[in-house]
Order: sequence, then C-alpha cells, then structure tokens
Amino acid sequence: MNIFMQFIKSIYSPKDIALFRFQGIGKTILYVFFLTLISVLPSIIYLSTALSTGIDSARSIIKDEFPAFSINNGQLSAQTKVPVTINKEDFTVILDPTGTIEAADVEEEGNAFALLKDEFVFSSAGQSESYQYTMLKKMTKDDLLNFIDTIRGLKGIIIPVLSVFMYLFSSAASFIEVSILALIGLALKNLAGRKLTYRHLWRMAAYSETLPTLFFTVMAAIKTTVPNSFFINWFVAIIVLFLAINEIPKPKKAN
Repeated sequence: MNIFMQFIKSIYSPKDIALFRFQGIGKTILYVFFLTLISVLPSIIYLSTALSTGIDSARSIIKDEFPAFSINNGQLSAQTKVPVTINKEDFTVILDPTGTIEAADVEEEGNAFALLKDEFVFSSAGQSESYQYTMLKKMTKDDLLNFIDTIRGLKGIIIPVLSVFMYLFSSAASFIEVSILALIGLALKNLAGRKLTYRHLWRMAAYSETLPTLFFTVMAAIKTTVPNSFFINWFVAIIVLFLAINEIPKPKKAN
C-alpha cells in the first residue's frame, strides 16, 4: 500500500493502523515526514504571502506615512509623542518610541511589523519574533528603507530557507510526539490485554497522528483557532491508538 492510501486509511480505519505495525520502520519514518509536510503547508504559505506583501506594505508606509526616526544606543526616537499605527492590505505597521506597545500587542495584530521603544517585532500567522536594537549601532529612516530593499531582493532565498527550517523543526517535534504516544501505548496495550512491543506501538502511533494532524491542518488553512488544541490533539491521537490496539486479537490463553 502506498503512502497516500495509508494516509486515507489512517483517517478512518483503526484496523488498518493495526496492520501497519508489521511494515518496515523506514516506511513509517517516511510517513512521519509526509504527515509533517502536510501540517506545515498552511504556515509556509502564509509565511510566504505575509513576507512578500508585508515587505512591500512596510516600505510604502515607512517611506510615505511615518515621521522621521532614528535608532541610537539601543533606543528608538521619533518626531511623534504618541504611537503611530497604520493598517494596509491586511498588514499593520507600528512605530512607538513611547514604550506603550509591547511585543504581545503586536502579535495580536496578526501580520505586523513594529518598531518599538527598544526592539523590533515581526508577527505572522499568530507567531512573532523580536530583536533588540542593541545589535544595531545606529539606524535612520533612510537606512531602514535601504535594508528593506535588500530584503526584498533576497525573498527568493529567504522564503525557501525559512520554509526548510520550519519543516525540519516541525519534523523533529513530530518524531518526539510519536515516541511519547508510543510510550502511552505501552499502558494502553496492557489495559486492552494485547501483546505488543514498543516498535509495533511506534509504527501504530505514527499513523494514529493522521486524524488530529489533518483536522488542525484544515483549521490552520481556514485561519480558525481551536481552543485547547494541545489537549484535543493528544486526546484524539490516544483514542485512535487505543482503538487500533483493540483491533489486534487477544493472545490465546494456554490450557
């Protein structure tokens, strides 16, 4: 059975998940990489879109609508006494030399770029990264515009590199999650009275992740936040694994 058929079967058939315990470990590892790729696709697409549109929007706003500003000795100063917030094409750009706005506030804006009192913050798809100005010696409005032009010219390199980094990080997290789920499976197989080894449970755990992964991928694609997503993910995966374990015949009792 090819990997795509396994993906479809794993969505609804605990019996097939139970049968996958006999396949080679290499194919199961490949499936985990495949499942991870599916899960990160929405994030990669949103990151690419946000970076492309964000760079253009940020440059336009900084050039035409921001007052003159400079960063010196790790602090932002500008010709304004209040924070400046401008929304354009589903992207927000913030200038705040007053210290009123914090990084958490920027993250709530969704896709945003912010120059705060002592740090730069970039937010995309609910994730934010912040960098202290201490790494800069000095920067003016014109310097920042030149820097943005440089970044815009390197988009073809930056986006693939960030995408690969995101995929590798997510893959590592997926293998850890499968390994932990297989450990939980050791308790579940005792509860169900089945005879299974950890290697069998690891293979079954990998395929048990299919349903919750597909669900949260769809939710991410339509930009819908799921409350208590961490617990829901683990609950569904554990239930699917338990159902798969129950599909395995009980060992016959000796007379």
